[in-house]
Amino acid sequence: MGEAQARMDDTPVFVANAIPGEEVVARVIRRQRRYIAAEAIGILTPSPHRVAAPCPYYGPCSGCQWQHIAYERQLEMKHTLVVEQLRRFGNFEDAPVRPTIPGEPWGYRNHARFTIGRHTGALGFVNKETRRWVRIDRCLLMHESINQALAQLQDRCAETTQLSIRSGATTGSLLIQPTLTEPSIPLPSGQTHYEDEILGRRFRVASSSFFQVNIAQAERMVRLIEERLRLTGQEYVVDAYAGVGTFAILLAGKARKIVAVEESPSAVKDAKANAHGIGNIEFVEAKMEAALSQLQERPDAVILDPPRVGCHPQALAALLALAPPKVVYVSCDPAALGRDLRILCDGGYRLTEVQPMDLFPQTYHVECIATLER
Repeated sequence: MGEAQARMDDTPVFVANAIPGEEVVARVIRRQRRYIAAEAIGILTPSPHRVAAPCPYYGPCSGCQWQHIAYERQLEMKHTLVVEQLRRFGNFEDAPVRPTIPGEPWGYRNHARFTIGRHTGALGFVNKETRRWVRIDRCLLMHESINQALAQLQDRCAETTQLSIRSGATTGSLLIQPTLTEPSIPLPSGQTHYEDEILGRRFRVASSSFFQVNIAQAERMVRLIEERLRLTGQEYVVDAYAGVGTFAILLAGKARKIVAVEESPSAVKDAKANAHGIGNIEFVEAKMEAALSQLQERPDAVILDPPRVGCHPQALAALLALAPPKVVYVSCDPAALGRDLRILCDGGYRLTEVQPMDLFPQTYHVECIATLER
């Protein structure tokens, strides 16, 4: 959960605003059947890694969990988290986990989802434990363009309960959903798409489609995947869970052919538009397990980038039956990754590397790129 942990009467207590090893005074804020949520209200023995959180909303907001921890220590903790989750959920006692690749600590997000304050029209976030709404006038994790839009929307959105802002930092494109009718709002809203850019290539992204929230780190991910696959231009590659075509499009020039599999119709529509002018990508709108079983040629490599819950068991079974020589697995949940890697390794693969990447600084979330070979 990202918080420091203690125990009270054999029940785990997750303590926000604390650091492992500290002695603190904590206040219980919520009791669940299996755990207790608390927050540190007094630091008796501070960690040498403790820093002052720069955000005035830190704590009540709960969108960030680690602003009080020095960034270098955050990277070390994410490495430890990945090692522990792979051991716990995948039974990997000595997984080859590399040091976490750092990112820009602030201003990296291109997507914000706000909850509107009841009867006020104000934008804010809801604390995950207390469920209390917190007004937000500026978020330090967001691109400046999102904060500028937030300032123009603040106190004017009473007609809705939720609001999403997506912004292309280099394209100037903005998406605000849902459509707003308040005449005092100076920004257009209700856009069906916006455009963002990775490695100089523009991508059209529907409001319902997934796209990476950290573009600078997404670019590093693409380069890393290319390096791990050691593409020469002769390979037949499958990009599973392809989304709007990000990996397939950016790696198309390095492969003979890429089959991009995605089950979301809106994402496939975006992907086909984004791939305009590229002739060696085939888009398949289907579930991954169904698409893999129907391939006419054994791929040289498969890229997996499933949702947070990981791959469906049938998808992993289809992959094992196909037995491509190389697999790169991109995951935002180390627990799901550990579970799926164990299935693949028991099915004949060797885990050669797990590379954590910090796509979400100031939070406990971590992205991993795992490389496997037959």
